Amino acid sequence: MFRDATAHVPAQAALSGSGPAPAGKLDFVAIDVETACSRVSSICQIGIVGFRGGTVAFEYETLLDPRDHFSSFNTRIHGIAADHVAGKPCFADVHDIIDGHLAGRTTVAHSYFDKGALAAACRVHDRTMVETTWLDSARVAKRAWPELPNHKLNAVSKHLGIPLRHHDALSDARAAGMILVKAIDHTGIPLAGWLAPSVGQRAAPAPLPAADGPFRNHRVAILGQPRNGPLAHRLAGGGARIVAGVGSTTTILAVIGEEPFGYLRYDAQFRKALELQRSGRAISIMSEREVLQVLA
Repeated sequence: MFRDATAHVPAQAALSGSGPAPAGKLDFVAIDVETACSRVSSICQIGIVGFRGGTVAFEYETLLDPRDHFSSFNTRIHGIAADHVAGKPCFADVHDIIDGHLAGRTTVAHSYFDKGALAAACRVHDRTMVETTWLDSARVAKRAWPELPNHKLNAVSKHLGIPLRHHDALSDARAAGMILVKAIDHTGIPLAGWLAPSVGQRAAPAPLPAADGPFRNHRVAILGQPRNGPLAHRLAGGGARIVAGVGSTTTILAVIGEEPFGYLRYDAQFRKALELQRSGRAISIMSEREVLQVLA
């Protein structure tokens, strides 16, 4: 749940506040945004954390007036409603601050939802795009700890002992950054190595499908776990052929996590599955619970 941004920027953050961090001084920054409704441009809270030498160097956090409506679904997730942002700046007002923190640096976010939201807000508010190098801490976590059953921010944070107030933008940003810090320590791979994760790496193969089962003749993509993860093995045992991503021949997209799917609706694979459905293709979107019910 959210906190009032004006009261919770730590005193240690000497670089925090409205001004940008000094260029060239930080190893990377981490960011998280919360949105008011289904439009990804509707940013209502933003948190940015700068890391230097593996420790927090500055923190910036603010509530924003999204100039859009608040959906009850989103408010239930993060606790922010229209009355909380009354009199707060809009995205256009803080664009230069955000650009000052991110531009020319590596920016870490857990999934690329935040990247898409930032780009959408820039378009809606007629501001220049922020030029930064993005790094997905969810992909970092999958590579560093492939044995985890899922790599959502709260699950990885719990596994690594990272304090987290989930869906508070500053806390989420800090946790995303700490995942990268711990991954560097765990694997010995420096920041530059995570920016080219495919170099010298081969993805583990998907399990082979059983000859028979309730998912025989189905081609299944999985969102939220690697294609050799626990659900993939269960599906393959039920006859499914596990594929790397949603394509024209995919018949099922299996989604890890609870329904409703919420922010996953802005994942590229999820959107592609929805587009295929709208075009008349026979592709189903199933939750992990639904998959396990069929396999039971």
